[in-house]
Amino acid sequence: MNSLRLRLLLLLFVTLGLVWAVAAWFTHAEARHEIDALFDAQLAESAQVLLGATRHEFYESIERGDDAAPVSHGYEQKLAFQVWGEGGLLMRSASAPVDEMGGRDAGYSETLVKGELCRVLTLWDSHHEFMIQVAEPLAARERLARHIALKMLLPTLIILPVLALLIWLAVGAGLRPLTLIKQEVRKRTAERLEPVSMSGVPDEILPLTQALNDLFARLQDAFESERRFTADAAHELRTPLAALKTQAQVAMRSTDEDQRTAALANVLLGVERATHLLEQLLTLARVDPESAATGHAPVELRPLAVGVLAELASLAHAKRIDLSLNEGAAGRVVGNAVQLAILLRNLVDNAVRYTPDGGRVSVSIEGEDRCVLAVTDSGPGIHNEEMERVMERFYRVPGSAAEGSGLGLSIARRIAELHGASLTMENANDGHGLVVKVAFGKPTA
Repeated sequence: MNSLRLRLLLLLFVTLGLVWAVAAWFTHAEARHEIDALFDAQLAESAQVLLGATRHEFYESIERGDDAAPVSHGYEQKLAFQVWGEGGLLMRSASAPVDEMGGRDAGYSETLVKGELCRVLTLWDSHHEFMIQVAEPLAARERLARHIALKMLLPTLIILPVLALLIWLAVGAGLRPLTLIKQEVRKRTAERLEPVSMSGVPDEILPLTQALNDLFARLQDAFESERRFTADAAHELRTPLAALKTQAQVAMRSTDEDQRTAALANVLLGVERATHLLEQLLTLARVDPESAATGHAPVELRPLAVGVLAELASLAHAKRIDLSLNEGAAGRVVGNAVQLAILLRNLVDNAVRYTPDGGRVSVSIEGEDRCVLAVTDSGPGIHNEEMERVMERFYRVPGSAAEGSGLGLSIARRIAELHGASLTMENANDGHGLVVKVAFGKPTA
């Protein structure tokens, strides 16, 4: 049963039924208690009358046939009585047995009289010479208690269907805000992700509505980011492809061998640039929370750094750049080894590309509990107002002569975020060069 309305109705009806059953039991018990008290009082009064009467009056009562008088009321019933003296049974009613109906101790008791359960009152006179026992059947008491309870509960029982209908309508009205929210959510599409109106939303479902709006906001940001990414990627690819086309046309039309060779060399250079851009785009597409969350394990950054420096050694050698790795900690962190290698490669590659010929790029790993990875170059550095913008996709510092896609730092920061690390940048103390630091948290696995 997945319907919230049916669940609420079932709970309400079960609760209502239990309350009605408890009320019925309590009403019957209270009615029976009051009836017992009333009948016991009448029983005691009858016993007192009998005890105070004379023997002559008893015999006159019997001779008149009072014991066999017809019942004049539905709840009226005959009393069976006995009068006992020192010599035994002195007097009894026609409905009373010849044996004692109850014990000889004064007070109330319940016993079978001629096969019928009766309430018996035993009473002694002040001289303890005469004992009166008066018995009354209990069946009438129970019938009267049930009748009173039924009379009191019957109106409630009759009104239950009406109450059930009102509860059904009330629950439906109470759940209407959920229905309205459902209708609003169904209207949302990838192009329309505006937040659901919070006006008139009950407090109980306010957190749900807020969570939905937060989700829509994140989805809208994600879709907008993907749209920007697609547009930027198309723009970035259009330029090198157009250049490739131009150089290829020059090579085809040129009759000069040197000019043709130069054009073909430019084609190869353009292919390398486009290939690098595509690799960066594919890397950025693969860096997502799902892939980062898988394969998390203890990783040492130093062996990864050694491998990355070996891969980029030829690029650094072409520019006569000195690549170095400090002696220090192993850099134990918890994460995805493949993505951490991508982070290192992008930082070092970026540093090599923007460092002038004959410069230096150094990698340092410090700390054990909280590892800090730093890549330092001797390049021109970055103005403070550009520090944040260079983290954006495809952004390149204006006037920069270095070739690149503008994705390296964006990829590195994304991987750092997915590993719970922070990526910061600062210019070197001597004013020449840039220091990029990645600070990892304490390993938890």
